[in-house]
Amino acid sequence: MKIPIVLAVAAVFALLRFRRANLLMWAGAWWVGLYVLLRFGFTAPIPASVVAIYMGIISLAILAYVSSSQERREEVSRPLIRFMTEKRYTALLGLTVVAIPALAAANVYVQMNAPLQPPYFARTVHPASPSEITVHEKKIDLDAGDNPFRQLEKSNPQEFRTHVENGRRVFYRNCVFCHGDNMAANGMFAHGLDPIPTNFHDTIPQLRETFLFWRIAKGGPGLPDEGGPWDTAMPAWEKFLKEEEMWDAILFLYDFTAQRPRAKEEETGTK
Repeated sequence: MKIPIVLAVAAVFALLRFRRANLLMWAGAWWVGLYVLLRFGFTAPIPASVVAIYMGIISLAILAYVSSSQERREEVSRPLIRFMTEKRYTALLGLTVVAIPALAAANVYVQMNAPLQPPYFARTVHPASPSEITVHEKKIDLDAGDNPFRQLEKSNPQEFRTHVENGRRVFYRNCVFCHGDNMAANGMFAHGLDPIPTNFHDTIPQLRETFLFWRIAKGGPGLPDEGGPWDTAMPAWEKFLKEEEMWDAILFLYDFTAQRPRAKEEETGTK
């Protein structure tokens, strides 16, 4: 958290306690203080929509507290009644009546007229992979390498099917929740992500298996800058899966979608 802001809010609360502020002032101070903490008090900024949800909850909690007893209701209403009925506050009351709708209208105007800003950089859906990566302390050549089990498709079909079935287990234990049981990017968590997961039916014919291995192993955290600004929500699966499990999952992706991986000789001009 940002310590200076936290200390400033705490100092205001201490001053109010020293001045023995009434309940109405305390209610306003808690509302403003918590908003300041949520909006400016954290090093990692909280999204405005989340701040709005929290402030709605805080508003309801404060309202419930100040109206929870007859004594508190009277303590809060007394200064409000004086403000609205005593002549010495007439000018301030009139200013308040004008200012509240004016501020609301100004807020709507500013939000409706926010200029459209292009992203800081163009986003590439499938950014170029590095020439090699290190997974489990082993260097993987993404340019010249291949899926080490792909050759079994012809040389030992039975063992190849064993790897495909293992890939099936890996997918349905780890990937189905986002990519969906039919690999069409319609898993139960898919629409809570930005961007939504990859639809493998449309995507993998364009890609080499080594590219998929890179994306699976390194996940969203391993994307280069051009893969932003949204990145992906996929974790770096190298932290949870063995190398063989990731290659097997790739075999299953192609087997399930009835697609063939892009051959090395077809990959021209991608680097």
